[in-house]
Amino acid sequence: MNIDATTKLCGLIGNPVKHSCSPLIHNTISQMIGNNMAYVTFCVSEEGVGKAVEGARALGILGMNVTVPHKSAVIPYLKEIDPLAQKIGAVNTLVSVEGGYKGYNTDILGLKRALLRNSITLKDQEVIILGAGGASRAINVLCAQEGAKAVYLLNRTLDKAKAIAESVNQAYERDVIHPMMLSEYEKLSGSNYICIQTSSVGLAPNVNEVIIDDGKFYEKLAVGVDIIYNPATTAFMKKCQAVGKPAMNGLSMLLYQGVEAYELWNQCKVSDEITDKVYEILKLHLQVK
Repeated sequence: MNIDATTKLCGLIGNPVKHSCSPLIHNTISQMIGNNMAYVTFCVSEEGVGKAVEGARALGILGMNVTVPHKSAVIPYLKEIDPLAQKIGAVNTLVSVEGGYKGYNTDILGLKRALLRNSITLKDQEVIILGAGGASRAINVLCAQEGAKAVYLLNRTLDKAKAIAESVNQAYERDVIHPMMLSEYEKLSGSNYICIQTSSVGLAPNVNEVIIDDGKFYEKLAVGVDIIYNPATTAFMKKCQAVGKPAMNGLSMLLYQGVEAYELWNQCKVSDEITDKVYEILKLHLQVK
């Protein structure tokens, strides 16, 4: 990469940021398409979020990604916010607009795109979501936005699931999210559910852990989606595959959230050919097989 006086700059703010794959994703895309843009990371404390946004604007930084723990804290410092990000209550991408930055949530756009690349659509489908953390809230919003028929939100504690369900149902003015205790999974009597695993259960190094162990649960699924990408084949995915159900991990989501941000910053379209090449580089970097 040749950096010169015309190089555009984008970056990531969060704490920590040393582990981030975002520089690899964005700088690789720039190199492949010949875009004079560089991407770097900035470790920012919680009390420094506002100053970081203000400083980025003053320096003419084209756009920023935002990672934990700042995805909600950054919102008061934005000029505008995308309606979907507003409903989620979290922003991970800032795009330069007149007078400041506009906030988007490309995490969820990335998941949508990853699902579509795997021929999975949410419209009119019944969905099971496992876990009720921050990622779960965003995915519940996506399901409601995309017109899912019903979403069964299973969590170990009911209060967190209820809070997400009430918020999303109110935002979309329909009773689409149904909170349940994780232990109540046997009450799900249907079949061909799209199941999205959003918890940290099964994350390395605890690779043998699974949020639901009962093989009969997995027989009810059409497909399983784990947002974890390390290990490449999680215990949840193995459970799906053991009963002949397809399963995917979160690496495509990780990649596509970056691609969506890149396209917003540069007003361009990254081809599937480029995306597939970056995916292979990302797998190699993470030693995912």
